Amino acid sequence: MSTAPWRAVLAALACYLMWGLVPLYWRPLAAVDAHELIAHRLLWSFLFLAPVLGWLGGFREVVAAFRSPRALALNLTSGLLLTANWLIYVWAVNAGHVIESSLGYFLVPLVNVALGRLVLHEALRPVQWLAILLATAGVALQLLQLGRLPWIALGLAASFGTYGLLRKQSPLGPLTGLTVETLLLAPLAAGFLLWRAAAGTGALGYAPWSTQALILCAGVVTTVPLLLFAYGARRLRLTTLGLLQYAAPTVQLALGVWVYRETFDHARAQSFALIWTALVLYTADTLWRQRRHIALNRISPPTGAS
Repeated sequence: MSTAPWRAVLAALACYLMWGLVPLYWRPLAAVDAHELIAHRLLWSFLFLAPVLGWLGGFREVVAAFRSPRALALNLTSGLLLTANWLIYVWAVNAGHVIESSLGYFLVPLVNVALGRLVLHEALRPVQWLAILLATAGVALQLLQLGRLPWIALGLAASFGTYGLLRKQSPLGPLTGLTVETLLLAPLAAGFLLWRAAAGTGALGYAPWSTQALILCAGVVTTVPLLLFAYGARRLRLTTLGLLQYAAPTVQLALGVWVYRETFDHARAQSFALIWTALVLYTADTLWRQRRHIALNRISPPTGAS
């Protein structure tokens, strides 16, 4: 095997580990309003992405995207969904809901399957139906035993799952699409930050220097994992990428339990157990289907193959 796949695996794994550890970055910024943090994330991400895209020679694709109403509409919607996802996540982490946030990202693969059925009318295999039913039971268990829906987890899973669906429909590549999404929303973020600065409620210029330094790093902290993801996604099978993605919520769960000492009682453990069982079934079915497909191709090569 060439070194390229291993580099792609390392890039994807590094991306998911960074996403898993990112509460360590957001938690010291708990005193800053979550809306302001997300506005900084948008603005500094664009300022970080622009030179990277220029270095790679991708500005032509960005200009072409602005000539396509469909591409603009898709990327504006996906950008709003990603912003909503980040807003929920940052607020949840800083409000002490790291464990429930991890639950949201555990649910994302199953939400993707459900969206494929509801939106794209894809046929689901029996094991996939069973996985969705088990995950639904896990969420219902939290409603019954904890007396509330895990709305943070559901919001994160729904927003990120729908974001992924729209990104698949976008004609733009990962880096170009992310740049267009950020460019469309960066003026709004800049206006919001200027308004808060004029009102004297913004963090920059008023917060401790350590807080201001962390805020200025928001673009790098949130964009570097996405660039690593783009590198890995182009070179890895979706199955491999799907297995690696569980690293992020697993690390988040560990942080919530052992670093931030959040409650992980029997009721929540039962709910997670149902969802983890669903993920095991879903992953095993995906791996089996892929191996069967490879085996059939070896036995009956495509027409025209030597």
